Amino acid sequence: MHLFPPASCPRLVVKIGSALLVDPEGAIRRGWLEGIAADIAARVAAGQQVAVVSSGAIALGARRLKLVKGGRASLEDAQAAAATGQIALSQVWAEVLAANGLTAAQMLVTLDDLEDRRRYLNAAATLGRLLSLNVVPIINENDSVATAEIRFGDNDRLAARVAQAADAHGVVLLSDIDGLYDRNPALPGAEHIATVERIDRRIENMADRGSASGMGSGGMVSKIEAARIAASAGVSLAIANGRIDRPLSADARHTVFLPEKRTRARKAWLAGRLTAKGSITVDEGAAKALAEGRSLLAIGATSIRGMFFRGDLVTIEGPNGPIARGLAEYDAADAQAILGIRSEDQADRLGYAPRSALVHRNHMALL
Repeated sequence: MHLFPPASCPRLVVKIGSALLVDPEGAIRRGWLEGIAADIAARVAAGQQVAVVSSGAIALGARRLKLVKGGRASLEDAQAAAATGQIALSQVWAEVLAANGLTAAQMLVTLDDLEDRRRYLNAAATLGRLLSLNVVPIINENDSVATAEIRFGDNDRLAARVAQAADAHGVVLLSDIDGLYDRNPALPGAEHIATVERIDRRIENMADRGSASGMGSGGMVSKIEAARIAASAGVSLAIANGRIDRPLSADARHTVFLPEKRTRARKAWLAGRLTAKGSITVDEGAAKALAEGRSLLAIGATSIRGMFFRGDLVTIEGPNGPIARGLAEYDAADAQAILGIRSEDQADRLGYAPRSALVHRNHMALL
């Protein structure tokens, strides 16, 4: 148990990619899955609570429905394949876990379920109760109702958000690669990165786009985005090779992304949200003030993008990229009207008494 052992990680989320669960012909790799179930059972017996984010429904459904391009030729095909394949996927998970004395539960979520605060708290409560009962939740995006515009798009980011909702301590992304390399691992001289302390532009540039198997929707870019979400919630994340037997107990090479300091739950939720309605660009002085824990004032803002309303999530962009996310105190039109204006002059522009900030520090999370 070399990846996040139970003693140091009481609660773990394991994400399994389509290429590991399903062979190129669209059949479940049952022998490999039985090994994973045995690994999970060993961890549960040692006191660890485990949740699984499982891909594979679309690939399984596409085979049963004989759909071209693995069921991804159109949104309608993907939804039909997901609806059909999810039954097979949940059934096989229930069987392999039951063989190890464990009970499985199915949770299908949409992006909105984890972006809306009330629904997020409901999902978190369900996960917490299942895990406390030593049930193994099998979680997947509800692809049968998700649209192209409103979805996670990959289970890497979903796993990071689930870890946040479950108050987990670690995430393992099992994939067809054993971690992050400084360039495409197929290129000569590519070097494996064992530990990432901070995700910066240099780390982002190492990401190789695309899914090697052609079945999944993720790639190294999505895994780094997942690591960023996890880190902001104080959760460690590992990318590990799943193309070996019993990968959760094997002493194999992997990459670990270290977490930041665990933050208050609401701020971690804000930082991990994916559907910002717009953005506010700020100058260097405002960026420095935000880093010191201050609110965003209109005088430090330079431009507005997007159509958002008071209470919507917005990204705050500094001179070198995104620096924070928070809830807007103004509609976009009113925020545009007071850009760069001192607080004492804003009432004349707006026709009403201004609020103290464009984004208040209590409703903001630094990235």
